[in-house]
Amino acid sequence: QSQFVESGGDKVQPGGSLTLSCTTSEYTLDEYAIAWYRQAPGKEHEGVSCISSTDSTYYADSVKGRFTISRDNAKNTVSLQMNSLEVEDTAIYYCAFPQYGCFDYQTPIGDWGQGTQVTVSS
Repeated sequence: QSQFVESGGDKVQPGGSLTLSCTTSEYTLDEYAIAWYRQAPGKEHEGVSCISSTDSTYYADSVKGRFTISRDNAKNTVSLQMNSLEVEDTAIYYCAFPQYGCFDYQTPIGDWGQGTQVTVSS
């Protein structure tokens, strides 16, 4: 069972914005690389963004320039600010430890949590 809790998903219109949050009570997140993933209907999970333990950030080409990953150490959260949302961003979003760090964050460690649903629709 995943140790992460994702929140912040909602239904928005194309061009809108959302901020997702990822937190856990089991780890101090600023010590770890954390990645965001998503699964669109009928598709495999894909890595969206990753923040390393040294706060280097990485993005999938499809979200580069629109999404921003960041940490709030005081709240022990990793956030994903999503702007200029597109219909293609509709998915369930999850966070997890990336098995191979941020250089190759497509594979997470452990099971998926329940995620948070993002729906972009007019």
